Amino acid sequence: MRRRAIVVGSGAGGATVAKELEGEFDVTVVEAGKDFRRVTLDRRAIDRLRGSRMLLDPRLLRLVYPPIRIRRTPDMLLVNGIGTGGTTTMATGNGIRMDEDLRVLGLDLDREFDEIAREIPISTAHQRRWHPITRRLFRTFDDLGLDPVVLPKMGDAERCRHCGRCMLGCPYGRKWDSRAYLDEAVRRGARLMTGSAVTEVVIEDGRATGVVTRTKALHRFVPADLVVLAAGGFGTPAILERSGIACEPTLFVDPVLTVAARVPNAWQCNEIEMPFVVQREGYILAPYFDWISSLFDPSWRHRLQDIVGIMIKLADESVGSVSGRKVHKLLTPTDRSRLDEAVDVATEILVGFGADPHEVFLGTVHAGHPGGMLPLTEASAPTMHDDRLPENAYVADATLFPKSLGNPPILTIIAMAKRIAAICAAKSHRHTWQGRDGKGAPPTTRSQWRSRCVRA
Repeated sequence: MRRRAIVVGSGAGGATVAKELEGEFDVTVVEAGKDFRRVTLDRRAIDRLRGSRMLLDPRLLRLVYPPIRIRRTPDMLLVNGIGTGGTTTMATGNGIRMDEDLRVLGLDLDREFDEIAREIPISTAHQRRWHPITRRLFRTFDDLGLDPVVLPKMGDAERCRHCGRCMLGCPYGRKWDSRAYLDEAVRRGARLMTGSAVTEVVIEDGRATGVVTRTKALHRFVPADLVVLAAGGFGTPAILERSGIACEPTLFVDPVLTVAARVPNAWQCNEIEMPFVVQREGYILAPYFDWISSLFDPSWRHRLQDIVGIMIKLADESVGSVSGRKVHKLLTPTDRSRLDEAVDVATEILVGFGADPHEVFLGTVHAGHPGGMLPLTEASAPTMHDDRLPENAYVADATLFPKSLGNPPILTIIAMAKRIAAICAAKSHRHTWQGRDGKGAPPTTRSQWRSRCVRA
């Protein structure tokens, strides 16, 4: 009997591990959400929705965008995706390598990044089809001495339709997201369980024996020889806590604030998101139409086509925690100081672009790149395994990052997940750990498993 692996989550880390391990293991991917559904409303319908003021509470965005989940803290909104593909379906598809902090720990992922380059098209070909608004913005950034760099995109960038809906779910299938890896894993034989939230990892005698899932009101134990948690920077720490494994209070979230201005008929809402980037100390700047703010924030009352935005993505300090469903995260004085500095720079860009300084306004601070609560160290980086975890349980998402990247993390998460999958595959040849009941079928409840689990 082949060993069984449970992979929790189908985002960048989970889908990668599932693809790499299927065949070596019988893989089951457990996803809390359902199949991803993009926003299908056209611009006029979105404008009518904005005018109706139905979405005054941003948490109601899920009514029109089912995979999105939004939580409030005193300082910001916390955003993540629940559904096949995780948050990659809502990301802007940036293929940027950000592993400097991992290299400091002695972790060399060159081989994994080379593999990714062979599997996922990554290019800057979208630049050839930029709209005039983006070309003018690039020149403005350059004239101010900010050294803008074109961002490579994952997917068929050359045929990008520049519809501006990257964050709402690409309607043309041009943007890569982790469903590509997930579909490949399923084609190879992996099983996908959607609508099933993992509540805990069951640990007995220092080993993970499976996970408990919740589907509506039904709890079920799913046995496994290997458990890989990739439920994201909010989800994974919560599962670990419920499993009796404490994480560190070192949560980062990469807060985003868009500084915008009214520019008649700019039509940035129909352009590719984050076409280029400027790297600054503690934050980045990039052109960005903030759909979240535009849908509910009163400051964004202008017509969609009349708004030009500059995103600030902050590398926030690692101070925060997750406890159950609650996330405790505030901006520190250092975070606020950097954010104020970045707002000044973004405002200068918009004025240099030709916007009236009196027409500049801010979006709502929101964050969607959580991580850091089980950070890799020099001791754990070689094995990609924290001693607090059972020997046959791993984490494969941004929870492992030593600190905030302040940059798009997807490519680096995939590289880490590939390394973790390779380690798990190598270990599987040295271990045999199977459960079976008297009839040869896998047990279906935790009590059955406890009473019938045997070591082969």
